Order: sequence, then C-alpha cells, then structure tokens
Amino acid sequence: MKLHSHRATALAALLLSVSVLTACGADETDTTPTDGGDTGSGGGESSLTMLPKNLGNPYFDTSTKGAEEAAGEAGATIEQVGPETGDDPAGQVPFINTVAQQGADGLIVSANDPEAICDAIGEARDAGVKVVTFDSDTNPECRDLFINQATAEGIAAKQLELISEEIGGSGEIAILSAAANATNQNSWIEMMEAELESNADYADIELVDTVYGDDQDQKSFDQTEALLQNHPDLKGIISPTTVGIAAAARYLSESDSKGEVALTGLGTPNQMREFVEDGTVSSFALWNPGDLGYLAVFATQALIDGDISGEEGDTFEAGKLGEFEVGADGVVLLGEPFTFNADNIADFDF
Repeated sequence: MKLHSHRATALAALLLSVSVLTACGADETDTTPTDGGDTGSGGGESSLTMLPKNLGNPYFDTSTKGAEEAAGEAGATIEQVGPETGDDPAGQVPFINTVAQQGADGLIVSANDPEAICDAIGEARDAGVKVVTFDSDTNPECRDLFINQATAEGIAAKQLELISEEIGGSGEIAILSAAANATNQNSWIEMMEAELESNADYADIELVDTVYGDDQDQKSFDQTEALLQNHPDLKGIISPTTVGIAAAARYLSESDSKGEVALTGLGTPNQMREFVEDGTVSSFALWNPGDLGYLAVFATQALIDGDISGEEGDTFEAGKLGEFEVGADGVVLLGEPFTFNADNIADFDF
C-alpha cells in the first residue's frame, strides 16, 4: 500500500502526468521475436523490456509512454515488444524467451494468462531477469512483483456503483469483457457477480449475460450489437476493458439504444470524450495507465539495484509518485479508481 493519502496523491499524480502522455511511435514496438544479440545492461544502464497484452492498444500505448518517462529518470533503456492480439494465452511466450536469451535486466509484462507464461518467466528469472507484472498478474510465485492499478474489490465496486446509478438501481445488465482467460477481467467479473448476489442495494439488478470481445474493436462492436438483440430489455452494459467500452460506445452512439441503454466500465478520457460529450456515456472509471507504467519501471529498477527483494514491507521511491510499500504476495498498489464524467473529462489528455 502507499504510505501517504491514496486518493489525493493518486489524483495529483494523475493531473501532473497526463500532459506528457502521447501514443507510442511505431519505432518503439516490435511484433516479431528475434534471437541473439545482447541488450543486457552496460555502462551502468539497465535494459528493460515492456511486454503488454497486445500492441496497438491505446491503454498500453499510454502505460508504455509512462514507462519510457520513468526509464529516462531512472537511467535505464526500455523497448516495447508484444503480440498483435491478446487472445492467445501463449502469445507472449516467444517474447519472454527472447528477453531471457538477450540477457535483459528486467521484464515488465501484462499477462494474457495466469499460467501460460509462467514456465517462460521461470526461465527468464533463472537467467537473472527481474520480472514485474502490471495491469494483469500471473500466479504470484511466477514473478517478483505485481504492480496493481487498484484492488480488484475497488474496481468491481466502482463499476457496479456507476451502472446502478445510471439505471436507477433496477434492471437487466450485461458485461462485455476482453479475453475469456484474462486474469484481471475474470477477477473483477467474479467480484461483481458476488456483490450483485450479496448486496441488498443491487437486489433489483440482474446480470443476464457476459460476452467477450477479446480486446478487438470490431469483435467488441459486434458483441454489443448481439447483446442488444439477444436481450431486448437490457438497461446497462459494463465493459471493464478500454477497447471494449470504446467499441460499445461507438455502437450505442449510432443506434436507437443511445440514451436508453447505459454504458460504463474502464476507459481512457481520449477514447471516451466524444461519447461523454454526445450523451452516450455518463461516466466511466480508470486509473492513469501512464502512472502504472511509470511505477512498474521504478519497481523493476529497485529490484535490479537490490534496494528491494519483493518481500512484504519493502519500500522504494518512485520518482514523482513518491514512496510505495510492497504488500502481501509481492503486490504494489497504485491507488484507487477515478471517475470521469462531463464535469472533468476536459481536464485530462491520455
């Protein structure tokens, strides 16, 4: 957990960093694993590799931009590699193998699957690579640290809170998720399901369907259409994925369901701005993915430098974000979800 006020500090860091966040250029990405070469640290400079679930995703473009900013401050080099799509549980394995072969100092990865990449990560760690997951975790024993954007409970609770407000606490809702095996998505969905069953405030809300867009724009768009066709009484959709919520918003904005079916979930301000301004979406939530990437780099560098070992109670400095503490199971928490709406969305640019 963070050592000082979560809410105030997270928002302050969010406001401070958004002005420098822009999409990553094509020369910073690679979709093809390569063998050979030595990218290990030299001259005191650590070499880091950023491995998101997939390339071309605005959310991960932003987290990588934050990671690049931190790498510059920490005296490290960083490159982004990854598969073109995030629907293959083992799609990240060749890139992890390459990191081990090339002798990088650190790997920062958002896991497509909690199990499928563990063997490859184990080989990388045996080769001396410090492995930090962010956004989506592996099993805890597979990595050194997990940089968590917020608690799963907090993310699930926030999305239910928003959809309940928008549908007046009553009616049918559905979930449009990413890949069916995405660790973070499934964790949030399970907690939302449990909360819907146990919380009396949601007694009149019924979850009628969960579908998967695999973090692909067109598939998420088509799944939104299918949800509305299959559930004519649907009152709301939760999409806990930045690709999914933007695609769902685009469909709703062009349909007769605009203003009739509420949509919330997790998105970025730049993706969602037009849909908030035209009334398709009232509110949605997220953390700053740039700060998530920024924090992941400083945590990885602290492991490389031997300042921390990943044990509970370890503390380290993360530049402009301040001091953080390692929690149970090697988890470092960025902060709490932030709600974006028409009153504040103009203040943000990422």
